[in-house]
Amino acid sequence: MDTLASFLRPEGFVRPHVAAVAREGLMVAEAARLVARSHRDRSTRRSRSWTARVHPRADDPVLLVPGFLAGDGTLGLMAAALRREGFRTYRSDIHANVGCTLEAGAALEARLEAIAIRRDSRVQVVGHSLGGLLARGLAVRRPDLVSGVVTLGSPLLAPGAHHVSLTVMVEVLNRLSRAGVRGLMGEECVSGECARASFAEARQPLPDGIRLTSIWSPRDGIVDPASCQDPEARLVEVATSHCGMAVDPRVRDEVVAALHAERSAEGQYLTSAEA
Repeated sequence: MDTLASFLRPEGFVRPHVAAVAREGLMVAEAARLVARSHRDRSTRRSRSWTARVHPRADDPVLLVPGFLAGDGTLGLMAAALRREGFRTYRSDIHANVGCTLEAGAALEARLEAIAIRRDSRVQVVGHSLGGLLARGLAVRRPDLVSGVVTLGSPLLAPGAHHVSLTVMVEVLNRLSRAGVRGLMGEECVSGECARASFAEARQPLPDGIRLTSIWSPRDGIVDPASCQDPEARLVEVATSHCGMAVDPRVRDEVVAALHAERSAEGQYLTSAEA
């Protein structure tokens, strides 16, 4: 039974076919690609000379937010790659993204505020899947804290347009919540006012000055690729699996490029000539 409210899957968006989840097997190849790229990077890092490209300051803060059912560890490789590029990465402190989205948003806002105060700087946010929806909501709510958002396979337009296996997991969480297990996603989070408020915030127009980059894949086996194509975003297509977006080096390169572009726009990078 589909417990999700109809407004989470507007007309025109569809669930991936049941067999589409097989595409997630591509993650094995994507992980192998990451290993090969990492080996090559290590072998060339010492010989690589400065170029005319821009470089981030070591204190450029980036908050990473994991997807549904996932925790900070799933973005560990992404965080390591960003640190090699000079960014200072921060965990979301989400061990498993299975709770109320409004409560998760409030906790992320507090985390974001603490980082901004500590670094005396607005923060860029990278979110995978559900994490991207939370990130976009944060940008709407606190533009004073967020400078840019990068989403990875995030169904920004229709969070309910996802594979039936995720719906089953949502139903399991709902049942456990009804049974009294605390901290899990309840019915209000997927079909009530909680869901409506969370989705409405994530769909509000972005405040001026905040850049949104949505990285999406036509091979996504978990969410409808069309649901990731927010008209307010700079859209970047990468042929990868949904889960593989956390490890594919091509996605990593696009994330780095988007973060560079945001800091360049604010004039906070040093070129090799200035260093």
